[in-house]
Amino acid sequence: MYYGLFKHVIIGPPMKAYYQPWVEGAENVPETGGAILASNHLSFSDSIFLPLVLKRKVVFLGKSEYFTGKGVKGWATRAFMEGVGTIPVHRGGGRASEAALRTGLQVVQGGELLGIYPEGTRSPDGRIYRGKTGVARLAIEAGVPIIPVAMIGTDVAQPIGQKVPSRADIGVRIGAPIDPSEYSARQDDREALRELTDKVVHAIGELSGQEYVDRDAAQYKRELDKGGQKPSGRAGDGAAS
Repeated sequence: MYYGLFKHVIIGPPMKAYYQPWVEGAENVPETGGAILASNHLSFSDSIFLPLVLKRKVVFLGKSEYFTGKGVKGWATRAFMEGVGTIPVHRGGGRASEAALRTGLQVVQGGELLGIYPEGTRSPDGRIYRGKTGVARLAIEAGVPIIPVAMIGTDVAQPIGQKVPSRADIGVRIGAPIDPSEYSARQDDREALRELTDKVVHAIGELSGQEYVDRDAAQYKRELDKGGQKPSGRAGDGAAS
C-alpha cells in the first residue's frame, strides 16, 4: 500500500539526493520473475538502500511485532515497514520457521524479488558469518536463482544502535546469479543445503571484502552480551577486514 509512495515520493528522492548511493551489477537482477537477493547485513538501513538502487520492488520478511504496535507510534512503524516492502512473519524455530519459508515461497513464486539476510542477524563486528540454510531450501523448492548482494558502508552510516543514518559513502554490489538446479533433488539433504548456503555466503564475501567467520552470528552476539564485551571492527569498502 505504502511502497510506491515511500520509494518514489517520501523517502526515495531525498535519500538518493543526500546519500547518492551507488550500485554495481544491477544488470544481474532479472527484469521479471522471482528471485532471491541474498545480502550481507550490516545495518538496519540495508533494507532501505537496497530497494533504492533497484527498479523492481524488493520484499523483505520482518518480525510480526513491527506490525502490531498501538497508537501513533505503532501506526508509524507499521506504515514504514510496509513502505520499505516488509511483510510480517512470526520468527523463531519450528512452526515459525516453516511459516516464514511458506511466506517466502509465495513471494518468489508470485514473480517477485525476495530480500534475505542469510546470516539471520546484523553482523556484530563487520565480518560475515555462517549463513542459515533456509535461503538454500527456499531457492531449491521454488526453483529460482539466488543473487548475491553486498551492502557497502551502511554500517558506517548507521551502526547498531543509531536511529538515523549519517552521511557516508553507501553502495551496493550485485553478483552473478547462482543457479540452485543442481541441488533440485536434494532439498532435504542437509549437506546439500549447507554446501549451497556456503557458496552463497562466500560469493557475498567476495563482493564485500568481508572476512568470513564460520560460526553463527546470533550465538556470537549472545556470547558477547553475556561476557559484557563490545564488538569491534567493521566491514571494509572492498578490502578484507
